[in-house]
Amino acid sequence: MNAREEKVEFPRDLLLVDGSDRIRSTLATAIGKWGYAVTACRSASEALRAAENAPPGYVVTELKLPDHSGLELLSLLKRVAPEAHVIVLTSYASIATAVEAIKRGAANYLIKPSTTEQIIHALSRRSADPCAVPPAPKTLSIERLQWEYINWVLLEHEGNLSAAARALSMHRRTLQRKLGKRPRSF
Repeated sequence: MNAREEKVEFPRDLLLVDGSDRIRSTLATAIGKWGYAVTACRSASEALRAAENAPPGYVVTELKLPDHSGLELLSLLKRVAPEAHVIVLTSYASIATAVEAIKRGAANYLIKPSTTEQIIHALSRRSADPCAVPPAPKTLSIERLQWEYINWVLLEHEGNLSAAARALSMHRRTLQRKLGKRPRSF
């Protein structure tokens, strides 16, 4: 094997963090079949304790966790395991959270439902360029653009609904209602 063909082997230990017992169990089993040693955690605090005991080579985390944001967890995990290859999964995708996840060190941001193959593909791209994002399949709808902007403003105000509502010149309840609705399509 010459220098070009030499493969760099990364530890195959993976920390999986998801608040849903069903999803966490299913993903742990499926990812384990691909040769990863999976440690499954329900919350950010549990995941942080596990990472401090044994820093993982890979992390797959949900964005919305029972005790903290997946973004907060991402920042904390990068201090404990700076070389960890982190994938963020979410059902509540937005451009603002995707950008923030990448800024905080995520290698990829996947929208649920994601197949095991998509997750494994994202994990296997450890040495690839994490900033290579495929173009959107079509122009975003007006509803989607509005939803993205609202989420960006909310992120800029660190999740403070009242401050975000003031910045958007709308009533707080209107903002809550808009955040509860998901846009119909991309």
